[in-house]
Amino acid sequence: MTVSEKTNRKDLVTNIDKSNEQFLIEGIRQMDPTAKVLGEEGFGDKLTSLEGRVWIVDPIDGTMNFVKQHDNFAMMIGIYQDGKGQLGFIYDVMNDVLYAGGPAVDGVWANDQQLSAPANLALSEGLIGASAPLVVHDTAHMQKIVHDSAGMRIYGSAGIEMINVLLGKTLGYISYLKPWDIAAGQILLNFLGVRVSTIDGQPLNMLSSNLVLVATEKAQRDILQIEEDDVSL
Repeated sequence: MTVSEKTNRKDLVTNIDKSNEQFLIEGIRQMDPTAKVLGEEGFGDKLTSLEGRVWIVDPIDGTMNFVKQHDNFAMMIGIYQDGKGQLGFIYDVMNDVLYAGGPAVDGVWANDQQLSAPANLALSEGLIGASAPLVVHDTAHMQKIVHDSAGMRIYGSAGIEMINVLLGKTLGYISYLKPWDIAAGQILLNFLGVRVSTIDGQPLNMLSSNLVLVATEKAQRDILQIEEDDVSL
């Protein structure tokens, strides 16, 4: 395995990221030749809109974990039709569990087990996932949000974070995410009633980076109130 830096020493890419994306995109083009593909490593199309059918691919989500831990990373694909999510796939590689589903198949499954909606917990009732720098720098009142929750957990992979929300192990997740980080998870989470928005409650721009808030309905309400009150610890 070869490892190199993309933007800094904490933003890694490996030859496996690149080969995975090339393999996936080649398969997508054979199966769905008229669709467009957006990929993290740049082997897809240059998109200016989500018109038509668009596949959004993250070949390895959590590359640092992949390199340093050999654990806690995922592969993700989201399929959108005219900007609306239809099918999402998050593959927890080391546990060999595929989380798949969405409106196109009227359900969400973990391998062959159909999932039900996670409990609609308020912020104070559960754990929240977050990106550590947001808390350190108190971006968007993150220290208040963590304080008001039952506690914070950090997994280092958006895919693994969203799996934990799907399973009800955490009630939400907050991080800066690019389209390939959130495309699959948004489809699965929305289908099970979990809210996905920007930190101020607006719809995501799926062609750019967003400060994303994933949360149960009650927790989203609590967090948006913290943002509206504009009060830090």
